[in-house]
Amino acid sequence: MSNGTVQGSAPAAHPDRNPVADGVFAPRAEIVRETSDTHQFSVVEKPLSTFERLYNQGWLRKLAILAFLAIVWEVYGRVLNNALLFPTFSATVDAFVTSIASGELPGKAWASIHVLLMGYAAGIVLAALLTAAAITSRIGTDFLETMTSMLNPLPAIALLPLALIWFGLGNGSLIFVLVHSVTWSVALNTHSGFLSVSNTLKMVGRNYGLRGGRYVMKILVPAAFPSILTGLKIGWAFAWRTLIAAELVFGVSSGSGGLGWFIYENKNLLDIANVFAGLFTVILIGLAVENLIFRTLERHTVQRWGMQS
Repeated sequence: MSNGTVQGSAPAAHPDRNPVADGVFAPRAEIVRETSDTHQFSVVEKPLSTFERLYNQGWLRKLAILAFLAIVWEVYGRVLNNALLFPTFSATVDAFVTSIASGELPGKAWASIHVLLMGYAAGIVLAALLTAAAITSRIGTDFLETMTSMLNPLPAIALLPLALIWFGLGNGSLIFVLVHSVTWSVALNTHSGFLSVSNTLKMVGRNYGLRGGRYVMKILVPAAFPSILTGLKIGWAFAWRTLIAAELVFGVSSGSGGLGWFIYENKNLLDIANVFAGLFTVILIGLAVENLIFRTLERHTVQRWGMQS
């Protein structure tokens, strides 16, 4: 103690300031760089190996899965050794290439796809009209919910006998059942997507003066597009398998059969390799639509908009 003061150490410097010689504090630099010995750190970044780069490619992983399934198919077919029961993968590919070269399989495939596109488009238009009515009025919502609850669980193929009575043997009957298989799944998912749009986003659209069709196209459709895209995928899958089943059961449409009829004919001829070739074609078309059309649409919409990683 001396003159009423406490003797002690000097006060610590303020952590955010640098002292100068005259006792005035100056602001600290925004960026402080300090050198460190790199030997004390582990490797932060290193180049990927060839295997890691290949494994990061999604298409290559899927191709490897398909190759593995083809090998299992070939091995099982050779072990079973019964071409009438389960032909090998190589025999199926040989029948597939032969049918492609003869032009028979492409013609059957186009006959099915042509009818499918008409039914799919008509189903989407009907689903859009039902959804538009549902989001603009309560009676429209009640109607859509009631019809969806009644008809969505009903298999489309079960309506084919009635369609044959009403529209006869031809494309009209097939299109009718395709519309049924597409409409309810697309309408249900689209309506659910519209209902899930946040109120904040809806109010933003109203504040910008959007009404009617502009409000739907600029606010509701982009926000609900993941659900809409899911509905389109489900509708496509339902329509594709409904069409093949209808052709298998009831055969020729307007004098020319599709893939289902091709499978049915070769089953009667006991040409099981061609039966598998027809099934193989159905699978290939499904994979092409999913990966070339829907994945591309998904990449340019929901992934680009940041709605999906």
